[in-house]
Amino acid sequence: MNSKRILVMAWENMKQRKLRTSLTTLGVVIGITAIIGLASLGEGFRLGIRERLQQGFELDVLIVIPGSFTAALREPFSPEEVDNVRNVAGVTLVAPVITLPQGKLINEEDRKLNAFTIAAVNFSELSQVYSERFVPIEGEIPDPEENNTVILGYKSCFLNETTQLVHVDDNVTMEIELLGLPQPIKRTLRVAAILGKSGTPGITNFDYWAFIPMGTGLDIVTKEAYNIIVVKVISAEKSEQIAEDIEDVFENPYSISILVPTTFMRQVDRILNFVQLFLMAIASISLLVAGIGIMNIMTVSVMERTREIGILKAIGAKSRTVLAMFLSEAVLIGALGGVIGAFTGYGASYALAYVLSGFMQPQGDQLFATPEQYGMTINPVFTPEWTLIAFIFAIVVCIIFGMYPARKAAKLDPLQALRYE
Repeated sequence: MNSKRILVMAWENMKQRKLRTSLTTLGVVIGITAIIGLASLGEGFRLGIRERLQQGFELDVLIVIPGSFTAALREPFSPEEVDNVRNVAGVTLVAPVITLPQGKLINEEDRKLNAFTIAAVNFSELSQVYSERFVPIEGEIPDPEENNTVILGYKSCFLNETTQLVHVDDNVTMEIELLGLPQPIKRTLRVAAILGKSGTPGITNFDYWAFIPMGTGLDIVTKEAYNIIVVKVISAEKSEQIAEDIEDVFENPYSISILVPTTFMRQVDRILNFVQLFLMAIASISLLVAGIGIMNIMTVSVMERTREIGILKAIGAKSRTVLAMFLSEAVLIGALGGVIGAFTGYGASYALAYVLSGFMQPQGDQLFATPEQYGMTINPVFTPEWTLIAFIFAIVVCIIFGMYPARKAAKLDPLQALRYE
């Protein structure tokens, strides 16, 4: 008996038991829906996290700090060390930064601005490193020689969305408290530019920063020592190797820390992939439960069709033909459940994404609000690879769990089967 005839007979047998076939197929549909829904949801979540990380970091920019990100284990960088970093192969630009502790800015009305960090930089170098982020919406980036100017981040200039604390060309008073000095150092600066809203997480969110010329910063701290070195490299693909070369120029490579965005993103990617596989494993359990249901239903079906099997064998049907008939039913149930489950999984992923996105939106009116609240929307990614894997997995599970009842049917003795009541 050819394969087409066997499949037709299997389909006709399934149609005769519509309710039983529907309930058996439903188990497969639920399993495939769970697999595809969680797979597309997990992939969308992973890509969403990756996109947000890319918004928060320039992949071709490294950030070098003394010590670790939680503790300073050494003195700030000297000019010689900055020059050594600048001479590393693959480094295209270096922008050293001096951060001024205990600093604040006050406008002409004696109101404090929202500048949480005051940094002395070379305006020209920093604007080249962060060409898309260090861009003013008011005013212009001044020349580095203009030592009486300041560039403000967007939110350092606003009390709220409607009240602006300072405008371009206004004067502000900068007060810096240094250890060993009884009185803070004061400087009057002109607001030369206001940066556009960054709105992204990470160290490069300049919304609450204030930037002063390097000359003004060195005049305040008196000693030329840099707290951060911002390094632009030739390409993101070579950033890890360049980071290792930068470590080698220091006498003690373990005394510095380098933030390499590509390495960080790779680690996050691995974690999210693991989470996605874990969710897939959980979803697969439902398909295995469906497989047990298939084995149970097909075993009952073999008992009900014992005389039919005896007649088939009596007229010459071979054991492998009977085996193929019952396995064909299992394959058809898996294929039908896989196709339906693919569509329901697609719809379920969007429903879950809508619900989860609602929980991940920023909450207002918080007592201890962070400087910026970030909501997130999950967009499921429906990949053909996961669909094909789930479809094949459904058929394989149905074949595995259908093998026992199919073999049982194939091994029936024709005479005993004909006598079965």
